[in-house]
Amino acid sequence: MSDPIPEIDLRGVPCPLNWAKAKVRLEPMPRGRRLAFRVDDPRSARDMPRAAEAEGYVVVEIAPDGAAWRIVIER
Repeated sequence: MSDPIPEIDLRGVPCPLNWAKAKVRLEPMPRGRRLAFRVDDPRSARDMPRAAEAEGYVVVEIAPDGAAWRIVIER
């Protein structure tokens, strides 16, 4: 069984600041590792995955979660 994916709560952080905070967490990680981000800014469900893919990250999942979204990104 694989390790659980660490989750970073970015609810309350507006877009694009939440992507800047996500990127700081992703950059030092080894390739192939994943982080999940919980965001509640509606623009984030669209803009964070676009920004991640533009910088070479892999967006694994974008899922609604109540009033938020869970976005899983692989380094």
